[in-house]
Amino acid sequence: MNNYLISNILLLFVILIPILASIKLRSTYSKYKKVDISNGMSGFEVARKILDKNGLDSMYIVETPGNLTDHYDPKGKVVRLSSDIFHGQTIAAAAVAAHECGHAIQDKEKYTFMRIRSAIYPVVNLVTKVAYVLFIISLLVQYFIGLYFALAMVAFGLLFQLVTLPVEIDASRRALKLIEEYGIVNSQEHDGTKKVLVAAAMTYVAAVLSEVLNLLRILLEISNNSRRR
Repeated sequence: MNNYLISNILLLFVILIPILASIKLRSTYSKYKKVDISNGMSGFEVARKILDKNGLDSMYIVETPGNLTDHYDPKGKVVRLSSDIFHGQTIAAAAVAAHECGHAIQDKEKYTFMRIRSAIYPVVNLVTKVAYVLFIISLLVQYFIGLYFALAMVAFGLLFQLVTLPVEIDASRRALKLIEEYGIVNSQEHDGTKKVLVAAAMTYVAAVLSEVLNLLRILLEISNNSRRR
């Protein structure tokens, strides 16, 4: 198998892995947003209860447009929930709301990986976008040094994904523990809640794997380019 074919196979996996993880998340989310939670709590009420019990009673929870756009805003110190989650009285709404509250608690406790992620986030998107432009241009003009710069930029993107992974897994772990501890879900609803949280975490695992494969692909292209010189 020649290097060109290997590179194309790696590119295929780089594209497919995040897509498959996203499909799994949306499928799981779609299933459990139709399953009502027995206590009738909305996502907003779940988030409010968790925040209040963790000394964050002054933190706002606001509705935000879109689907699966839920996130914790560390700058504004606000939990933002999409309409389906904010108003939903479902297993999916409880799981997602609890997950975002997990991030708020991480922020309060100054969770190390979250602080690192927040520090590098402002530059990571720009750096990774520049990396792909530089990579393509360097290949076209056979600029060997440019390929190494692109490689370093992609590696920076991988670092961000590696830091993000424990942040997301820890937030899901906290979420599952808290909704059980506070009696938000019963034993029958526990399995569905866990499936939603695991599916969400898998999208970040997929992002890391995709970045690793992309890094290998660029290394292969650099190797191919050096042989042509």
